[in-house]
Amino acid sequence: MYAVIIGALLAVVLVTPVQAQVHVDIGIHLPAPPPLIVVPEMPRVQYVPAEPANLFFYNGQYWAFMNGGWYMGSGYNGPWIVVAPQFVPRPVLLVPVRYYHEQPGHWRQWEDREPPRWHEEWGREWADKREWRGREHEREHEREWRGREHERDNEQGEGRGRGRGHGRD
Repeated sequence: MYAVIIGALLAVVLVTPVQAQVHVDIGIHLPAPPPLIVVPEMPRVQYVPAEPANLFFYNGQYWAFMNGGWYMGSGYNGPWIVVAPQFVPRPVLLVPVRYYHEQPGHWRQWEDREPPRWHEEWGREWADKREWRGREHEREHEREWRGREHERDNEQGEGRGRGRGHGRD
């Protein structure tokens, strides 16, 4: 009896399709690596200024926003995979509207110095799950990150006014 149950479970597991990452063609076909420009408001994110697509680079990956959805690729020409909104990194989401070359029509009413209103795009449930607080929260996070960098530099003797040879021996 146990052999029949185990056999049936094994058959179900083997027949169930494995969820795989499906690569998609989103129409970005560049002949060479594009120049990347740092987004001043988000210094860890870069964007491609010459491409008509919304193409960003963050943490070693390319991120494209097209047709209301996000795609991620390891290279500037992909391969691309579809990424659900809850998995797009916060720094990428906080890039101001002005860096999006191809914007949905309703974005034109938004302030171009602010990030897109993702909570309006994806709803309150998404915003609650992401603890989406917008730009103010990220500015606070960036200050903390820079403060940790500064503290680490000081510990290594690279800061100003601290360390050897700066007035206290």
